[in-house]
Amino acid sequence: MQMTFDELPQLMTLMTGDEKHSTSATSTLDVLWVLYSDILRLDPANPDDPDRDRFYLSKGHGPMAYYAVLAARGFLTPNELASFGSYHSPLGNHPDRTLVRGADIGSGSLGHGLALAAGTAVALRIQKRRARVFVLIGDAELDEGSNMEAIQFAARWNLGNLTAVVIDNDSAGLGWPGGIASRFAVEEWSTSDVDGRDHDALREDFRTDHTDRPHVMVAHVETKES
Repeated sequence: MQMTFDELPQLMTLMTGDEKHSTSATSTLDVLWVLYSDILRLDPANPDDPDRDRFYLSKGHGPMAYYAVLAARGFLTPNELASFGSYHSPLGNHPDRTLVRGADIGSGSLGHGLALAAGTAVALRIQKRRARVFVLIGDAELDEGSNMEAIQFAARWNLGNLTAVVIDNDSAGLGWPGGIASRFAVEEWSTSDVDGRDHDALREDFRTDHTDRPHVMVAHVETKES
């Protein structure tokens, strides 16, 4: 059964387990919905299709929105959402790819997602697959030095099948002179700044052609807390 974006809050209310990053979770909701409803080439009936697009949730803390979107697209059931955070639930406070149907990586230890996505993009290109790789990162997560190495690597390999999304909710402690996009632009990534709640703008940006180099979208989201 296909669901609409307006039904997502109802799904999220099913998850009554202890969530310590609820505001961080909801900051990703719009981007996740646009990706899973309009952009990613995925089949819930065949979640391991080798030609599927890959989505890596590097911002793995606060996964309530991720689980809700997976349920809305048919990867999970409402009953599974209701078990969120319980001892025997597959839906933990950090996603586990061995337990969560549709999840491509286990995450929560910040700073790994972009490097994993870049490596996957290279592997898919070597295999001559059309699959693309999308990775969602938090702004504070960019403080991890591994991201800078991944940014350099992806640029040198001209990974046009790689798209990074940085959720900018002003939670970074140090900030970035010139803005987050400047850290990617200096390595010659394609870059954009988008309203992270504007679905039309998100769709248009995701569909922008960047076949010759990786692309980063900085999705600006206002929240009361990070």
